[in-house]
Amino acid sequence: MSTIKRFIAGAVCPRCGAMDRLRTWEQNETRYRDCVSCDFFEQQAIEEPPTLAEISTRVSDPRETPASDEVQPVRILDPGKLH
Repeated sequence: MSTIKRFIAGAVCPRCGAMDRLRTWEQNETRYRDCVSCDFFEQQAIEEPPTLAEISTRVSDPRETPASDEVQPVRILDPGKLH
């Protein structure tokens, strides 16, 4: 089974400066990239991203007590009578 190498759209080679010439692929827990215009080659170990704690928002943070149980009247204004 061959490894699929993909071009990185818009990427610029750090060695020769050619655009759209970098390829990337993964193999054996390692990420590789190379340039088809020059002899640039780089490899990097693939690390699992750290597990992030959920960001607390007003949606994900349930309130233990309601903000207010007090009833507040709403006054509706007639726009024709504001003048």
